[in-house]
Amino acid sequence: MTEWQYHPPPDIDSTMAESLRNFPRRPAMLVYAIRSIAALLLRGWLGFYHRLSIEGRENLPESGSFILVCNHTSHLDTLCLLSSVPLRKIHRTFPAAAADYFFSSLPRSAVSAILINALPFDRKMKGAESLTVCSTLLANPGNVLIIFPEGTRTTTGELGRFRSGIGRLVVGTELPVIPCHLDGGMKAWPKGKAIPRPHRLKLRIGTAMNFAHLGKTSESVASICRELQTRVSILGQPDQ
Repeated sequence: MTEWQYHPPPDIDSTMAESLRNFPRRPAMLVYAIRSIAALLLRGWLGFYHRLSIEGRENLPESGSFILVCNHTSHLDTLCLLSSVPLRKIHRTFPAAAADYFFSSLPRSAVSAILINALPFDRKMKGAESLTVCSTLLANPGNVLIIFPEGTRTTTGELGRFRSGIGRLVVGTELPVIPCHLDGGMKAWPKGKAIPRPHRLKLRIGTAMNFAHLGKTSESVASICRELQTRVSILGQPDQ
């Protein structure tokens, strides 16, 4: 007869805020239940209050891991992209979120980790380590990563330059990268405002791209960033 042994979780001595910030997270049925309920409520709210419409859902792969990239206009961007993913995949969909903002306090950490399932991304000090975490996540088939390559929300409505992280993450890989564009986010919830306004939102999802044919060079990384930025910009044009 095998003797039963208790193995405490590795973060047992961590504070609540530290545990929420740790990644990958340990599975928790209560968290899954809360996140599922929150996802249903958020989808209802976005549909009713913001009249969210989504075009191109058929472009999302049925299986395998993939990346969604989108323009960044407001905090609504993440919620809209999460709403585009089938409910069965929400526990395996991870928006990359700035660790210095979304995990800076216990309340923010709780919302980010439990409701949104955010992946803490250190954009200032440990960018290379954060990209390694993203690569490891995507190596597990069936995971979805949401990235905003501009790095910060726009204050002008103009699409900013895509930073090199997305290029470094996908260069020379078969990972599908799906460009998206959200229209109306800045008017609905502009940066600096505490409460969103009832403005119409429209999310367009483009066709998948991959960059397996490119070598891992700085020129290839820059080319990927330019191409993805162009695709996102085209999706934002009225006739697309």
